[in-house]
Amino acid sequence: MKALFTSADEYLRQSSWKDLAVLKLCLLSLGLLIGMEIPKRGRKETRIAAALLFAATYIPLMVRYLRILLRAAREEA
Repeated sequence: MKALFTSADEYLRQSSWKDLAVLKLCLLSLGLLIGMEIPKRGRKETRIAAALLFAATYIPLMVRYLRILLRAAREEA
């Protein structure tokens, strides 16, 4: 598992923001395709789970990004 994370870190170091945007669009389209296959009776639970997962991943990412952004602003001033 450690090798997988190490290779992912290296991939990110070598990627530009454009590469990451394409990756996000790919994952979005995959999520939409999977979502279209969920029967009506399970959609509500799936939406709740997806919203919780989004919040659990997006908030820490943005906190980290804002820390970097604020540190860069302080260094600039």
